[in-house]
Amino acid sequence: MSAVDLGMPSLPHAPRGVGHLRGDRSFPDAARESLRDGQLRANLGHATSTIRAKRKAVVDEVPDWAELREAGRAIKAATMARLDEHLVALEEQVTARGGTVHWARDAEEANEIVIRLVQATGTDEVVKVKSMATQEIGLNEALEAAGIAAHETDLAELIVQLGEDTPSHILVPAIHKNRAEIREIFLRTMPQFQEQGVDADLTDEPRRLAMAARAHLRERFLRARVAISGANFAVAETGTLAVVESEGNGRMCLTLPRTLITVMGIEKVVPTWRDLEVFLQLLPRSSTGERMNPYTSLWAGVTPGDGPQEFHLVLVDNGRTAVLADEVGRAALHCIRCSACLNVCPVYERAGGHAYGSVYPGPIGAVLSPQLTGVEDNASLPYASSLCGACYDVCPVAIDIPSILVHLRAEHVEAQERTTPEAVAFRALAKAMSTPRLWRLAQRAAGLGRLLSRGKPTLPAALPPPASKWTRTRDLPTPPRETFTQQWVRERGR
Repeated sequence: MSAVDLGMPSLPHAPRGVGHLRGDRSFPDAARESLRDGQLRANLGHATSTIRAKRKAVVDEVPDWAELREAGRAIKAATMARLDEHLVALEEQVTARGGTVHWARDAEEANEIVIRLVQATGTDEVVKVKSMATQEIGLNEALEAAGIAAHETDLAELIVQLGEDTPSHILVPAIHKNRAEIREIFLRTMPQFQEQGVDADLTDEPRRLAMAARAHLRERFLRARVAISGANFAVAETGTLAVVESEGNGRMCLTLPRTLITVMGIEKVVPTWRDLEVFLQLLPRSSTGERMNPYTSLWAGVTPGDGPQEFHLVLVDNGRTAVLADEVGRAALHCIRCSACLNVCPVYERAGGHAYGSVYPGPIGAVLSPQLTGVEDNASLPYASSLCGACYDVCPVAIDIPSILVHLRAEHVEAQERTTPEAVAFRALAKAMSTPRLWRLAQRAAGLGRLLSRGKPTLPAALPPPASKWTRTRDLPTPPRETFTQQWVRERGR
């Protein structure tokens, strides 16, 4: 059994230079480019509105949804409070059932462990089933550098991989692609359409696209000797791993190869089967708008003569203990990756997932990624929100994302060593508001803005710098004819 240290503030964040938690541009710069892509915005608008409608319909069917949601929140909070004990119990149960548990402090260690395990089998290719953790640590790139080919088998992730693209949504990684674009990728990259004499009359009908993907993947499933999976949940009391999916490709990965390697973030553990029951009700309705998952695969260790005969579980920290140490921010670890918050977020719907620069986009990514990397490495993400609160309203485990965003913004402000123009402005405002004479002078000066508005309800959007940074994206109301104090005196006297 390995020693673990959880919740220690001194433990490091996710390392730089490996994985996909940091973008090469700030969110505003990346979003500005996305907003110019009309096709992207159309694809996102259609997809998210469809999923929102489906989710609402199936959630409204459950009379005790609020109680179920509160149960999910309470289970997650209790689990995080004793995470170290549950992880040790999970290791004991997995080991007792013939599996091997590996502990990875960060992305580099996790990649090294997986590469060593694959090389020990003597193969140079693997099949993969949907795993956010492997994307987070950059496993595909590490495998490629080691001479190992990784074949994504989830349909959406296959589209992303063949298109040499990156995921833009937690649940639907290729949500930014429409059917015509997917058809073009398949025709351009799938070997069955490259041979001479083959009739490449593939249409963009969903059934035809699915058949093409099936033919492409079946050969890889049958010859693969090693599979790499993620896990939605791990039950500590029995050492059981769970993967939920919609296509059945995951089950092929989990059952056909001789060796199965599961890479999982340490926060995915749940104490008991009764706890798992709650999340298997919350997840499908919140994610795909379905009453239950089409495929729910559960396994524990190794069973002779049935399924993989070698099983490894890689438990990844990669900054999670640093998140756990933050009393406010640790709620981000409650996330069950349903992506409901993305589908209701007005910022995500317009900017798209790539603008966030992390494998975790949307509102949950705006609070999780900066905490995994350290806020200063993703300083623009906590501001990638209007704080409208829609993400909190739909979260199945009631993560108060707006409060965490404000908490991280404050952490970023406190970390600044140089005085910013914004800080100077607020200090001046604080000085004026704490001195009645200065405050009255400031109000009289603001009243001059009425001359600029020329009778309109807002001031011109083209004020000179630095005020232009504000007025370029926001309406600045025209000052009223009289202040609140003046109105009070006029109506009620002193």
